[in-house]
Amino acid sequence: MKTNILLLLALAASTAAHGAYKCKDEKGLTHIGDTPPAACAHVPMYEITRSGTIIRRIEPTPTGDQIRAKQEEEARAKEAAKAAAEQRRKDLALLATYATEKDIDTSRDLNVKPIEGRIASAKERTAAVDKREQELEAEMEFYKAGKSSKAAKVREAPAQLKADLERTKHEKAALAKNIADYEKEMQQVRERYDADKKRWVELKQMHREGRLDLRDPKELEAAKKPENKPGVKKYNLYLVPAN
Repeated sequence: MKTNILLLLALAASTAAHGAYKCKDEKGLTHIGDTPPAACAHVPMYEITRSGTIIRRIEPTPTGDQIRAKQEEEARAKEAAKAAAEQRRKDLALLATYATEKDIDTSRDLNVKPIEGRIASAKERTAAVDKREQELEAEMEFYKAGKSSKAAKVREAPAQLKADLERTKHEKAALAKNIADYEKEMQQVRERYDADKKRWVELKQMHREGRLDLRDPKELEAAKKPENKPGVKKYNLYLVPAN
């Protein structure tokens, strides 16, 4: 008899706990039913007791477009976090490498100097090649202008002379390309150091204004939690059974 009474009470409690489902649709109309109303398919729904107490919130099943939009948003957030982490790494390296703006200028000049040396060598070689080309061109003109005493024909220039002139022209063109590449490389180095210098100055200014925080994003997130704020202590409670 006692067992039957307990079973009836449990069934009554279960019926009361799972009384109905309620939601407010996109138009603001309220819907209630013993089973989830069809109008609640795309809005948050609440499972409530017969007395109106909310048991739980049920989120609507996302559509295909919503799922894709969420995935795209998560991908963008992931990329943004990756970019932020990379920027943080660069900022930390920048601050650790240079103590003053002059240090940045010194490092720039040290990296530019070898490139300037290659440009100077290439220009020096170009001057020598120019001179050699002029000599070969003059020799070619001798054959073009010269006349044979027996026949009024232009004498053919030796094959070696032609080959030397062609090789000289190719070398001159290669040197010109090398110089252009070196100058481009030097410009890129200068621009990179200019960007580093500008960022270094920004970071120092932010530090002076108290706006610089290069802690790991996980540390920043943890610092926002109340239990990790200064002055808040956490205690572990242990229940010891009585003997």
